[in-house]
Amino acid sequence: MSEPATTPVPSSLWQPRGAWEGAATRGRHGASAGAAGIRLTLREGQGLATIIAADGREADLQAILAERFGLSLSETGATTFDGERGLVWSAPGQWLAVSPERHGLREWPAALRDVAAVTDQSDGRALVRVSGRSARALLAKGVSIDLHPRAFGPGRAAVTSIAHIGVQLWQRDAGPTYDIAVARSFAGSFWRWLEHAAAEFGYEVV
Repeated sequence: MSEPATTPVPSSLWQPRGAWEGAATRGRHGASAGAAGIRLTLREGQGLATIIAADGREADLQAILAERFGLSLSETGATTFDGERGLVWSAPGQWLAVSPERHGLREWPAALRDVAAVTDQSDGRALVRVSGRSARALLAKGVSIDLHPRAFGPGRAAVTSIAHIGVQLWQRDAGPTYDIAVARSFAGSFWRWLEHAAAEFGYEVV
């Protein structure tokens, strides 16, 4: 008598998904003439965390960040970065910590105990980098702040909205290159606006 057939049991029914999966399609899109004016880089695998200083402890927070991690607290509306690792101002006494590795901030909660609250946002936000010769013109279609170089240049940051969706935006260089963080639950809606706004320039998703 033969053995009854068995169905393999998956190790897990839950599989990790990138924040942009199901929304963004890699490749060349939009206007076909000439080189793409926009490059959209999907920033998957980043480490993100909100840092909120305890009352009266900002000086202590600054001292620990400098000693342990070689970083400085960014001033209002600004960023401090060492390569791809840094801090983005979010509100008075609040910052977004960014690491190129997903687990790059795992030591921060213990290191900052009693001086700041550290909340992991790696799965809570979607991050995209917008660059190319037409990056500023693209974002000007929807952003509610002035992106002119005299008003907003490298190292500047803002908590604002694009197409009525709340975002955190900062400029990395004079290219111009911008990083944008959006709540993961709004990633699909934001991407639909982004791809339509970028189409006239021609854009590449990488």
